[in-house]
Amino acid sequence: MNNFAPLQTDWSTGDTARRRDKYYAASQSRFVPFKDPIVFKRGSMQYLWDADDQKYIDLLGMNVCISVGHSHPKVVTAAMEQAETLTHCTTMFYHPTPAHLAEELAATMPRGPDWVVHFTNSGAEAIDLAMAMARTYTGNLDLLALRTAYHGPTSAAQSVTGIAAFRHPGMPGNVSFVPEPNQYRGIFGKGIDAYLNEIERTIASTTSGKVAGMLVESVQGYGGIIEMPPGYMSGAAERVRTAGGIYIADEVQSGFGRTGDHMWAFEADGVVPEIIVMAKGMGNGFPLGAVVAQKHIAEPMAEKFLFHTYGANPTSCAAGRAVLQIIQEDKVQENAKAVGAALLERLNDLKNRHQAIGDVRGRGLMLAIEMVKDRNTKEPDENVTAAVFEHCRDQRLILSKSGPHRSCLRMVPPMCLSLEDVDAVADGLDKAFSSLG
Repeated sequence: MNNFAPLQTDWSTGDTARRRDKYYAASQSRFVPFKDPIVFKRGSMQYLWDADDQKYIDLLGMNVCISVGHSHPKVVTAAMEQAETLTHCTTMFYHPTPAHLAEELAATMPRGPDWVVHFTNSGAEAIDLAMAMARTYTGNLDLLALRTAYHGPTSAAQSVTGIAAFRHPGMPGNVSFVPEPNQYRGIFGKGIDAYLNEIERTIASTTSGKVAGMLVESVQGYGGIIEMPPGYMSGAAERVRTAGGIYIADEVQSGFGRTGDHMWAFEADGVVPEIIVMAKGMGNGFPLGAVVAQKHIAEPMAEKFLFHTYGANPTSCAAGRAVLQIIQEDKVQENAKAVGAALLERLNDLKNRHQAIGDVRGRGLMLAIEMVKDRNTKEPDENVTAAVFEHCRDQRLILSKSGPHRSCLRMVPPMCLSLEDVDAVADGLDKAFSSLG
């Protein structure tokens, strides 16, 4: 029994904001959504309560990290039981919990190849590793990425991120960008042929002619919920492989059944990537990421030392195992499909009634509303998006501004969002738009 006095926590919004402003670095303190601070004190499944005990519907999932529900009792129990026994065990030693999770993740992959897993602390670290793995395996340096891609904040992950607001000076090179096949506002319009042809032209003109690979978010998240159209992922993989590279699927936001139709969003196109990157909802809030790769692709990495201090942390991996179990037992993927379809139908109704909405899109519980100044020109409207976003707070809806122009409202809620919540979400959005006058 310990004699430590409990640590005191001041939950007041004003004092919390003051401490952040004084002690957080600018690089961490500026990334806030609302004009005025908001402090969340507790969460349960798809709901959040602020410091004043006001209830919200979480349509953000804490940046897609909460997959099966805030403080899901099965996840909390699994993590607590592990933490009480052994909180951390470095991969220098063996522990059964991450070994079990690796086996269980491999079982979700397409049949045929032998799959292996490398655990990381985050998605950005996993992207860094995937890039190194591709370059090591192929012996090539050049990589391709999409222009409105977001793959993470580390230097290497920034180098394959195609949104200027997420890029800083000093990123490594050997990356070429190709247009994203955005079926609403892509530079080549609808279809995929022109976008695939551009991959070939880019390889021929901006690389050595041989590439290490291409990274593609199966559904772009921060890019504004841009789903890869049928045929694009498989077509991109074919062209990259012809140039000596491999196909890397970024499933950090779109994985774990979120799109409803499949466990992994790349499955919609029948493509089998050499490498899959995952994180966020993998741990339901516990820090956990992974690179899952075909075994022969990962083998050459054994020649060099590589170590993630908290990679394969057994407490986080215990949470990850619980997430996989909940997805299967509670039919979370099926729920995402049904609830997402119902919500998308209501979003289309909103589009019919509010001229500021240029497009609604998504699959499963990855949805977006894009605002425009004019539906014909499709000029993005960042100001209206920001205004509607602020009014959504009044309706107790938490979501995010997204897209390269910050003109999209992105909805990626915990996948336990229910059909009963759909009316509240749609009605709240309707009131937020109507508040504009």
